[in-house]
This record gives sequence, C-alpha cells and structure tokens, in this order.
Amino acid sequence: MDPVFRALGDPSRRLLLDRLFERDGQTLGELCAHLPAMTRFGVMRHLAVLESAGIVVSHRSGREKRHYLNPVPIRLLHDRWISKYADQVVGRMSAIKQRLEAATPMDTFDHVYSVYIQASQERVWQAITDGDETVRYYYGTRFASSLEPGAALTYAYPDGSIAADGRILEVDPPRRLKVTFHARWDEQIAAEGPVEMSWVLEASGDATRLTVTTSGLKPGSRTAEDFAGGIVYIVSGLKTVLETGQLLAVGAPA
Repeated sequence: MDPVFRALGDPSRRLLLDRLFERDGQTLGELCAHLPAMTRFGVMRHLAVLESAGIVVSHRSGREKRHYLNPVPIRLLHDRWISKYADQVVGRMSAIKQRLEAATPMDTFDHVYSVYIQASQERVWQAITDGDETVRYYYGTRFASSLEPGAALTYAYPDGSIAADGRILEVDPPRRLKVTFHARWDEQIAAEGPVEMSWVLEASGDATRLTVTTSGLKPGSRTAEDFAGGIVYIVSGLKTVLETGQLLAVGAPA
C-alpha cells in the first residue's frame, strides 16, 4: 500500500488522476496540456510513479501510448484503511466515471484494470478458469468451458441459472484468455449484447501481474455501469482469495 499512498501524495499526480477519471485513455501530449507549467519530462516522471503504484496502466495503440485509470489499488486501499473507519456510503467511483464518459464523442471504450497478485501465473490461471475457484470471488458463479478456441463458456449461479455466457476467442495458458461475455443477470443488460474481455497474466518475480480489459462498452449503457464496479470487485476478490485464502471482507457493489 505504501507506493499507492506516496503516489497520491502529490497534487500534480492527483490532478492527472482526476483528468483520467473524467476521460480515460489519454496520450502523454493530452495529459501534458493539463499541467502547462510542467515540462513533458516532468509529466512523464509523475506518470511513471503512478504506473509503479499500479494506479495508471498504459497501452500502445498504434504509434500512440494511451494511459488508463486503474481503480483496483485505490479500492484495495479503501478496503484496508478507510472502510473500517467509515461507513461505506458509496464506492462506485468507476460508475461515476462512466456517466462522465457518456458525454464524450466515443462509440465504444475500454476498461483496463490491473493488479499484482502474490501467486504464480499457473495459480492465477487456475483461479480464473476453474469453476471451484470462481465461486469464491466471482459473485458465487461457477465458470465452465472446455477452453478451446470457439468453445462455449458459462458462469452459473448455484441454482443452475446462467449469469453470463459467451465464447472462447483466444486461449494461451497460463498467459492469456480472451472471450466474448454476454451478461444475462438483467434483461436490460442482456439486451445490450456481448462485450469482449481479455485476461492477461505476466510473471513478475514470484508474483503475477493480471490485466483485465473489457472492450466494446458503450457510454451511458447499463453494461458499462455494472461492469465499472463489478470488475474491480472481482479482481480485488481474486487477489484476496489467492493471497489470504479468505473471501473479500467488503460487500459487493450495489
């Protein structure tokens, strides 16, 4: 948690997070415009601190490098240090972000969430693809699939009803899983159609960096609103289960 506290301690870095909160996926040039008195190198140094803390994730898109707000470490900080001292009034930062993004001229957008987990790639892969594992952190649902390209997948509730289904697009154990994901837990969300999700696992010493990208989200949609808090909860729950053996102590987002 110390790197997160240090990263949030500087007002310029907090301003960069605010700008990404308002509009995700900005380039270095766009972020420099928010700190006109600072050199390009200075902004790069601040972004490096935020990336080291895991609060910002960058991805290349062609020749551009885009930066995304990653709320997972902030959620973990909240769960560890803030929630036990204060009532949980809200917690839906990402949902607010989506309402702000609804005003931007984008057809679809991505969510990119990343977290370091103190476990091997193989262990994290098992937790993602084994139904006996997903019931512990994925809203009680059991994952099922043959994990072959084109194969069907389902997330089922204990009563057998389907929470979500889809298809396997790419599979490369224990490094990458890309799927279509069609939520079925709400009629309105189901009517909005499927999105794509990729789970990318990268070894980092004895730990694994997990990056979950949801693509094809539409600004202002119910799917975008539900996924905003939902994926953060799932990724945080996965980390907690693997590192402590316990379920996430906080309630699921409303």
